[in-house]
Amino acid sequence: MSSEITQALEQAISSLTEEGKEPSVALIKSRLSQPLPMPLIIQALQAWKKNAKVPKIEKCEPSATLEERVKSLEQQVADLTARLAQLEGTNQQS
Repeated sequence: MSSEITQALEQAISSLTEEGKEPSVALIKSRLSQPLPMPLIIQALQAWKKNAKVPKIEKCEPSATLEERVKSLEQQVADLTARLAQLEGTNQQS
């Protein structure tokens, strides 16, 4: 996680513990100013429960833009449709 994400998680967890509340995924998520992926929140909570601190984890950037992902998925659908048509054609010939 980048330092700002780590700080946000630490701040959320510490504010909960200062109020005497047991941190949970839902409570941490409600205290965050920006949405974070659920696996990051869960990982931070598990590490906090084990070591009483939030681990530093690098935030990974998405490898492809939304447009690239859609284009790739459309190509996969076209390929699978052609393959299905071919399989249906061979089954009808049998």
